[in-house]
Amino acid sequence: MLLALVSECGIAHAQWEIENSGTTSDLRGIANVGGGAAWASGTNGTVLRTEDGGYLWQSCSIPPGAEHLDFRGIQAFDANTAIVMSSGKGDLSRLYKTTDGCHTWKLVFTNPDKDGFWDAIFINQWASDGFILGDPVSGAFVLFQSDDTGKTWKRIRATGLTAQAQAGAFAASNSSIAVSEGDWFVIGTGGADRTFVYREETYSSFAKVTVPIVAGKPSAGVFSLQGRGSYRMVAVGGDYLDPDRSAGTAAFTRDGGSVWHAAQTPPHGFRSAVAYDPDAKTWITVGPNGTDISTDDGENWRALHPDPASHELPDADRDWNALSLPFVVGPHGRIGKLNPHALEKPNAK
Repeated sequence: MLLALVSECGIAHAQWEIENSGTTSDLRGIANVGGGAAWASGTNGTVLRTEDGGYLWQSCSIPPGAEHLDFRGIQAFDANTAIVMSSGKGDLSRLYKTTDGCHTWKLVFTNPDKDGFWDAIFINQWASDGFILGDPVSGAFVLFQSDDTGKTWKRIRATGLTAQAQAGAFAASNSSIAVSEGDWFVIGTGGADRTFVYREETYSSFAKVTVPIVAGKPSAGVFSLQGRGSYRMVAVGGDYLDPDRSAGTAAFTRDGGSVWHAAQTPPHGFRSAVAYDPDAKTWITVGPNGTDISTDDGENWRALHPDPASHELPDADRDWNALSLPFVVGPHGRIGKLNPHALEKPNAK
């Protein structure tokens, strides 16, 4: 049974208007499907849903047997249909699907690799295809593919996904996979002595490309990727155990991922998610210590809200994990919605 949770009003003029999620679970997954419908997911089997743009968030029923699962990713198709992905070792990585607004759930797929760990899910409902990315098993990253909008899944025997020792992908924001408008996709990784993006060259064949994002620790690497058009893409990350370090936290490409360049002016610390707002022609990236934006395709970043006014919540623009604009989610049930004026130029009327 759904429990209605009334949202609090956002603080006036804050860049992120804080909403009441009604939960204290850490939120990692967020999917805005438009028309006021959006879904969020997190620890302890938590799934949330709104049909009115975030004014009212509803607490979904927990999928059977999922009370202790960590739902790191969610892909939603409309107000009633969504697939949620848990991350954990072996069969703790699972997919559940609802078609009735999360009253009931069906277990769709369970990780068949006992040593595996799922990091991200991407489903294109218009093309009916989808992908699951998993950490290396037997020395190579794992990919599963669906060609029926997530109903069934099969392993891809891809070449070029060989991984260094200790390498992995990060399940911080369900965005270590990005798919371009040209229908090729890239995978962001870390955890080893070098940071790589794996770029799809041909079907089930990948090329490994070095990315100038901090490396050398299990906690460092690419955490999020986003594309714009067929060739431009931005990667963000850093070291989540050193959240205030700004060097090596963002990179960009203008050729579809063959060559990556370090941001000239990086974000102000570790960033776990990045997204592009086509209306404002602005990139936005979030992390534990703040929010940054770029208007030149990731080459230079600046703080979204460097000097909050005295009447604003001091943490309104920080402590975030994942993005699906205009929504952002974070630890302890944090949900924010981007103020419609936040990305306006300073002299805009």
